[in-house]
Amino acid sequence: MKYIYQEKKKGAPVFILLHGTGGTESDLISLAELLNPEYNVFGIRGNVQENGMNRFFKRHGEGDYDWEDFDFRGKELFNFIVEKSKEYDFKLEDAVLVGFSNGSNIAMKMMLQQPDAFKKAALFAPMYPADVAEKHDFSDVKVFLSLGKGDPVVPEVESERVISIFNDRAADVTTAWVMGHSLTQEVAMEAKNWLNN
Repeated sequence: MKYIYQEKKKGAPVFILLHGTGGTESDLISLAELLNPEYNVFGIRGNVQENGMNRFFKRHGEGDYDWEDFDFRGKELFNFIVEKSKEYDFKLEDAVLVGFSNGSNIAMKMMLQQPDAFKKAALFAPMYPADVAEKHDFSDVKVFLSLGKGDPVVPEVESERVISIFNDRAADVTTAWVMGHSLTQEVAMEAKNWLNN
């Protein structure tokens, strides 16, 4: 998998940056700089192609996931992150998952597959269009969710489902709403306040 690792400060927390459809490993670096310029940065490129665009997992159409591939890619990405955490000497519990759209979705997949691994996530425009049977305990997990009103990709009912997935597992959830399927400067500032408080 293609990636960027930038160490700003030895032992500082690490942002794990997961781009949206068509993005690259460097897409969210400016967001990471805004959230906290002292955190180390680990940007990963999705290794699935859809019409020449990078993604983290396959889908059959908008909002229609290939669940088998989603499952496989979640494990594959997690194993890659674990491998790099050993190479660069950082702890997963000190990492912050930061995703937009497709990247947020694979971040949620990893959190649900490995419920003890990650303790913090800032997820912009996430969607997880399925009920989750397993009742993991996320009482030590903090999550910031940026959701869209009138989002053409994620219906509001699906945004509410994402909130419920975390609330039902006792996570500490902070939500913010934007217009459409976007990552605005305003919501990035809200995420910054959430992270640094």
